Amino acid sequence: MSEVDWSDLQLFFHVAAEGGLAGAAAITGASAPTIGRRMLALERAMGRTLFIRSQQGYRLAPDGMVLFEHVQTIRRTTADITRWHGDAFALPIVAIAGDIWLMGFVAENTSELRGPADSFRLCCKQLPAGGDLTYRHGMIGLFHSAPKTGNVAVRKSVTVAYAVYRAANLALEAGLPWVSIGTEVAVSDAEKWVFRNHEPQIHTWTNAPAVLARLIAGGAGRGVLPAFVGDAMPTLLREGEPIEALSHPLWLAVNDDDRHRPEMRLALDRLANLFKHHEDRFAGRLAGETRPSVRPAVRS
Repeated sequence: MSEVDWSDLQLFFHVAAEGGLAGAAAITGASAPTIGRRMLALERAMGRTLFIRSQQGYRLAPDGMVLFEHVQTIRRTTADITRWHGDAFALPIVAIAGDIWLMGFVAENTSELRGPADSFRLCCKQLPAGGDLTYRHGMIGLFHSAPKTGNVAVRKSVTVAYAVYRAANLALEAGLPWVSIGTEVAVSDAEKWVFRNHEPQIHTWTNAPAVLARLIAGGAGRGVLPAFVGDAMPTLLREGEPIEALSHPLWLAVNDDDRHRPEMRLALDRLANLFKHHEDRFAGRLAGETRPSVRPAVRS
């Protein structure tokens, strides 16, 4: 038997529900003769009598009653799928992507970026090394340097500073070893700084950057962190001033095709304002206001 056409089953449903061709024609817009011919063709294709025809209209035959139940089930399932699909894609998505430290800051401040009444959904991602926005739509990228390729719109943001930190309970400890990001995953200058400058004193390293701050706080040694991360952790103390050579501007970038979309423009403006509000924190200018730092003289 050939596969039954869903459009014929939909017509069958309306004929059965309305009890005749005229009612089905009024709902579907097809002519009564056309519907009648298609119901005959459906019966032939299925090899079953679906209707008992009379001057009073179309009444379901026993096989027609079975088919009617099946079609009702299909229609309910289709309606459920339609609602499910509609719920999933009712709102556009705005993605924000950056390194592990920046995305931690974004995650802590999502209430500043999207409110309950906003008509977009928010996705926070880690931007892979070398990631660009050429073929990425609906994404705001947070970059350490301004993208030089791709069709992107770029906005300069705050200065990001980096400093050396140690565990607060080791404030007076001299000769601490170093903790580093593993060379196999280190990408930025800040991630490579310890290895480049203190390789012989590295006793602990990790290939998971998110673990670095915990290793330092746990007493494994001193290490380099973004100032906006290290200064905010009460279990850490900063050693002196930020490392000048590691400071860099933060760049916000979007695919140029996206920058005029209302939800992208709104999220980008809010993100820029959020960073601006915390400008001193990113530049490492708040450490002295919250707790003392260790002087550089204790370094080995």
